[in-house]
Amino acid sequence: MMVYILMALVPALAIVVFILHRPAGSSPNSRMLFYAKGKAAGFSRKEIGVLRRIAVRDEMGDQTAVFGDPELLGRCIRTLVQTMRAVGDRDPAGQDFLARLYEYRKKIELGAGQGQGITSSRQMSEGQNLRVVIGNSAMYYAKVIRSGWDYLLITRPANPKLTTAPSWLGQKLAIYFWREEDAGYVFDCEVLDEVYFKGIAAIQVSHSLSLFRTQKRKSIRAKTHKPAYLYILKGGGASTKLEAAPGLKSIVEDLSDTGCAVTIGGKANPGMRVKLQFSLNRAPLSMSGVVRSVDFTEGTNRSLLHIEADPIEQETKNAIFGEVFGVRSQDEDFISFHLAEQELRKKRD
Repeated sequence: MMVYILMALVPALAIVVFILHRPAGSSPNSRMLFYAKGKAAGFSRKEIGVLRRIAVRDEMGDQTAVFGDPELLGRCIRTLVQTMRAVGDRDPAGQDFLARLYEYRKKIELGAGQGQGITSSRQMSEGQNLRVVIGNSAMYYAKVIRSGWDYLLITRPANPKLTTAPSWLGQKLAIYFWREEDAGYVFDCEVLDEVYFKGIAAIQVSHSLSLFRTQKRKSIRAKTHKPAYLYILKGGGASTKLEAAPGLKSIVEDLSDTGCAVTIGGKANPGMRVKLQFSLNRAPLSMSGVVRSVDFTEGTNRSLLHIEADPIEQETKNAIFGEVFGVRSQDEDFISFHLAEQELRKKRD
């Protein structure tokens, strides 16, 4: 009887030993767990199947990490995009799947950056653009020159539309700024002195240890340097129609699914409605929007327009996401996956 009991216990003991001595760092790779994570991420069973086949084909160590690692998810997106290009697939369902993949990757990256920020004006960087308000009245513009321990040195605030400037000494200021890849901030301070620094008119303001973090970033921007045409929109509606005639020459400096920054020659005013026309992956596209703010550089007579985009068509948004996440047409290593997909369909049929 004891022999039979031992024989029954051996398989169970073997399983326990395997679990306890599984190599460190190994990850569960079961189909069930992959589908569970994909379902929790909002994808259909068919879409999860496509992602899993890509993960298997690319020999990803922990395939379930696709739903938490932006780089692994990016590899899946790249393969999917390249396969769609190979067959000329512009089906709305495929574009919708691609859009949700991009949005999910955006969510992962933005979530990873939450909590990162600054808590003191001593952490501000030189060259940071500022908007300065005196007593909730006029808006002035300035830049950080240097952050010392005792005070923050900024250019003397100016507003091109105002012919006179106040005496700054002793003024109570509210300073607003947007920190790249982070969020907007505001803090209160007092002007300690008016000085000249290397021939530049400047003011010293008191530091603040209680910065208020306002609106966090809603999108991921890609640095670009793309030539574009800019058109002034007379009406109030959006316009995505491609123009045959050239517009004002401009440069797209950064790009996201919610807007862009564009350099033009001369001065411009916030509030203008504009349309941009440029190309991505050798395909022309346009986006319209509102100029929310303008940074004018007098020395070069150039303006940097910060444009908030109108709602963008899905295919155009996917093309912009492709630029933001580096999914470009030159990465055309998709043939093997496409052929494997075709072979799999034949076997199923």
